[in-house]
Amino acid sequence: MAKDDKPIKAAPTAKDFKGSVSPDWCPGCGDFGVLRALEMACAKTGREPHEFVTISGIGCSSNLPGFFNTYGMHTLHGRSLAVATGVKLANHNLKVIVTGGDGDGFGIGGNHFMHTMRRNIDLLYIVMDNQIYGLTIGQASPTSRMGMKTKSTPFGTVEQPINPLALAIVSGATYVARGFSGDTKHLTELMYRGMEHEGFAFVDVFSPCITFNRDNTFAYFKQRVRKLEETDHDPNDMQAAITQAMTWDEEIPIGLFYHDTSRSSLEELEPVLHEGVPLAHQQLGITKEQGDAIIRKMM
Repeated sequence: MAKDDKPIKAAPTAKDFKGSVSPDWCPGCGDFGVLRALEMACAKTGREPHEFVTISGIGCSSNLPGFFNTYGMHTLHGRSLAVATGVKLANHNLKVIVTGGDGDGFGIGGNHFMHTMRRNIDLLYIVMDNQIYGLTIGQASPTSRMGMKTKSTPFGTVEQPINPLALAIVSGATYVARGFSGDTKHLTELMYRGMEHEGFAFVDVFSPCITFNRDNTFAYFKQRVRKLEETDHDPNDMQAAITQAMTWDEEIPIGLFYHDTSRSSLEELEPVLHEGVPLAHQQLGITKEQGDAIIRKMM
């Protein structure tokens, strides 16, 4: 008991972030591991569920806010980062998490992805990258490997996949990492550090689709992934980070690729937020004197 005889509130646990609705993903889907890691990462921050908001677009992975106990918004396909930007600027006291898939984020949402990173707004963006469109039953996605046979490419895709990590590094993201949903302990740490980072944090997650992607399976990644933390990689070295991001062979790196603490976040640079009080709690609008001055100027 505290000195004033009021009970001391226990620190939040992963269970506090567990939603009241159970996930409806296919049994064995990699997204279960991502959700579990996110629950543990949020608890590790010491923040309460009401201090977070989770925002998503459209897709299997984008259903995550419905299974997670925080404020949440299920938005339009490819537009989650635009909505998240508005939420963060309206109430910068909230810890804003964005979840989605490779199709939602790198396909229709590719333009928002690039410009949100350029602005370096303080968000954590988690992409469950299964290298296929799962919700629409198995078409090739922006990260599908060349030659991959899918329902939309029965003879193998002929398109070069994008490299989301390299794109993030050169576009201005200041925390760039990649995890594997089969290693929730490692993934939890990457997410937690991304939340604590001030600026745009991007965590790309290998989250295998067991129903439609028979190439990039759990077994495929389990025997290939290697942790950068177990090498001499320097995440402060942009060139080294890009080199690691371009590596895809018998060994595929996961972990923290790039971390830049020298750049200010958008919130730090935006004068209207310097008062400290979130815009959502400020008295908005203009005074009568300001309105009269505007009218006089326009007459």
